[in-house]
Amino acid sequence: MKIALPTADGRLADHTLRGPARFAATQAGRRFNRIAYSAAHVVADASANVNPWLECAVDWDATIRYRQRLWGLGLGVAEAMDTAQRGMGLDWPTSLELIRRSLDAARDIPGALIASGCGTDHLAPEDAQSVDDVIRAYELQMAAIEKLGGRLIVMASRALARVARSAADYERVYDRVLSQARQPVILHWLGDMFDPALAGYWGSRDVPTAMNTALGVIAAHAAKVDGIKISLLDKDHEIAMRRRLPPGVRMYTGDDFNYAELIAGDGVGDSPSQQHSDALLGIFDAIAPAASAALSALASGDTARFHAILAPTVPLSRHIFQAPTRFYKTGVVFMAWLNGHQDHFVMVGGQQSARSLPHLAELFRLADTAGLIEQPEKAITRMKSLLAMHGIQ
Repeated sequence: MKIALPTADGRLADHTLRGPARFAATQAGRRFNRIAYSAAHVVADASANVNPWLECAVDWDATIRYRQRLWGLGLGVAEAMDTAQRGMGLDWPTSLELIRRSLDAARDIPGALIASGCGTDHLAPEDAQSVDDVIRAYELQMAAIEKLGGRLIVMASRALARVARSAADYERVYDRVLSQARQPVILHWLGDMFDPALAGYWGSRDVPTAMNTALGVIAAHAAKVDGIKISLLDKDHEIAMRRRLPPGVRMYTGDDFNYAELIAGDGVGDSPSQQHSDALLGIFDAIAPAASAALSALASGDTARFHAILAPTVPLSRHIFQAPTRFYKTGVVFMAWLNGHQDHFVMVGGQQSARSLPHLAELFRLADTAGLIEQPEKAITRMKSLLAMHGIQ
């Protein structure tokens, strides 16, 4: 099967599809030897009578079905994170409803792994006047999520980045948050390539200095920290921090450029948790079948197979997460639409327009190269409809 796709220089070039890879299905009851969360996207309600740039409407049935698919592949769900456009179209009331519905759905699936994003996004950064305002905002969301029985992923706070004057302000906020958590949390250090408002998080734009502050917080509350996800797109920073984590505190890679080697690990460190990264990744939404098959191979001791499966997905991921990185969600939803997991290519906040047609065409090619076009005929039909909307017949 062939399709003519636009190129970056304005030409049309034929692409012959290779078709889907035959990824080995994860066996029922199989446990990976890494914890692997997929940060899942939400499916917008394309027929809702709302102002799409200003109001959020979610197709709840399709959104929950997608989470059930991830659980069926053995992956966990990191709920209401930035992949779901949290704070980038998805507001706090809708996020809490998403968390509630996902927790309810997880109870019906034995062994389903889920953790939920807890932030301060109901507090507009410009309305935050003090660190105490940020603490109260975190406490409100913590209480709401824990009341539902959810485990927390403590997300970075735009409001805190705005009002903090020193590393001590970060230490004070996280001391209060962690001391109150009912069970160990995952911390999230999101880099400014994902959200420019988070520049200088942990009190410094110098990454090693900021890292020292974060590590100090973790060391002071190690019993309350399951792990930390860092999304800096720099494997050296992640490895350096991983080797300094207290034993038993996990590094959850958020590096959508270098995840394969970080998950495989290097064997360096005094404890297993220092020798490799677990995963909490937005790209696992888009490459879920490959991620599941690769993690199964790794759990079986077949590291070569693990890398062989994931290697073709890395160029795809680097393309989806290319600068401006904050628009990566468009590529994730585009993949779900191409593969028939939702009926439309419409996003919360109108974000389907955030990437160009040549960008999406290259994404199509790379997804096919990675064996991730699951239904080629449907994908071609859908891609042709998108081309036609852009005047290409």
